[in-house]
Amino acid sequence: MPQFDSTINRLRTIGTWEAISSIALFFLAMPLKYLWGEDFLIRPVGMAHGILWMAYIAMALIGQIKYSWSWKLSAWLLIASIVPAGPLVADAKLLRNYKESV
Repeated sequence: MPQFDSTINRLRTIGTWEAISSIALFFLAMPLKYLWGEDFLIRPVGMAHGILWMAYIAMALIGQIKYSWSWKLSAWLLIASIVPAGPLVADAKLLRNYKESV
């Protein structure tokens, strides 16, 4: 069950779903459209991905403002949001030691 009790947990949960939507968009919906001419998944998967991406960016900025995360961490989180599955790597490498009190 996803944890939404803190900013860091919201960021992790949204990041996981954003990475899944990115992978689904690039490796399922887009090949269906461009290889087989079936575009029925582009709109829903693309919309979900866009909303989750904006939520991930918002949570990263909220963490930076509310908990005074370093600008370096925030920059890496923003860069990770651009790469498919980047939020999963960011969670494993950048966020593993962060707690709400930081």
